[in-house]
Amino acid sequence: MIPSDHFVRFYNEVFKFLEKRGEKDLRDYWLEISRHQEIHCLELFKTKGLKGMVEYWTHIKEEENCDMTIREFDDHIEFEMHKCPSLSKVLDNDASPMERYCDHCPGWCIPLIRKAGFYPVYDLISRKEPRCRCSIFKN
Repeated sequence: MIPSDHFVRFYNEVFKFLEKRGEKDLRDYWLEISRHQEIHCLELFKTKGLKGMVEYWTHIKEEENCDMTIREFDDHIEFEMHKCPSLSKVLDNDASPMERYCDHCPGWCIPLIRKAGFYPVYDLISRKEPRCRCSIFKN
């Protein structure tokens, strides 16, 4: 398996390459990532709803060592990424980061969450700081 440091750098270069080809190619790639993620979480999101999303992102939080807070409410959940490990690795790289690197998260998450029947609101805060927020509401 490829180490996460190398994977993130590879991702960054793929995003830069696709961005040079055009916005459509970049968005199509993020949609393809979203389709592949359906294997891992679409059924979980549909059957367990917000609880399933908390379950999924709690696993990601632990697996990727994310400094992230997850809050649960009756009608929505909130994720607050205090220090994104992915962007942190891209910023700590001798190659320049793709300016819109952070856009890949909502690029794959939003279509998947909507497909599960929920309404996401993503706040990237800054593309130069490794932090963001996402709220997901019941429709």
